[in-house]
Amino acid sequence: MAYRDSTAEKTTITRDLDSLSQPANGNIYESIVVFSKRANQINTELKEELSSKLEEFASSTDNLEEIFENREQIEVSRFYERLPKPGAMAVQEFEEGKVSWKGKEK
Repeated sequence: MAYRDSTAEKTTITRDLDSLSQPANGNIYESIVVFSKRANQINTELKEELSSKLEEFASSTDNLEEIFENREQIEVSRFYERLPKPGAMAVQEFEEGKVSWKGKEK
């Protein structure tokens, strides 16, 4: 997924509950469950991606100077810190109809 190009909000915004519940047939609780599960998926993917990038900087003999002076590692970490939060990305995907799920049959 292209999380780098996400246009999700980086701050908290107010959302209309009626519009959030529409894709789930008016059930706001089902909507919340759907985008919270999607947020967990996004978070897991981002963690794995960040961990694999940070493994490149790991060495078996770390000294204190290397830890504080590794600019590349700091830049990678800052990039991921500046990304929108997984919850905001999940809500945006949900609103745009990019998330599919199977609802409980009644």
